[in-house]
Amino acid sequence: RAQPTVSRHLKVLEGAGLVESSKDGLWVNYSLGAAGSPYAATLLGNLEHWLGDDPEIRRLVEALPGIQREIILRKKT
Repeated sequence: RAQPTVSRHLKVLEGAGLVESSKDGLWVNYSLGAAGSPYAATLLGNLEHWLGDDPEIRRLVEALPGIQREIILRKKT
């Protein structure tokens, strides 16, 4: 039940211009939006500033290139 909720939330964020999506086979990849509105641009800029100093966020961002979603998915099943 959690996955449909996450998907709904991502669709709302996409509609607001805060995230963009692209299909990759069965996967949908999400990234921060291009900020089509000044409100979205301000919010995204503030989030980057607020989260940029957080050590846990920094650690996660540094780990991203090494994450292989296929391996994570295999561990859950």
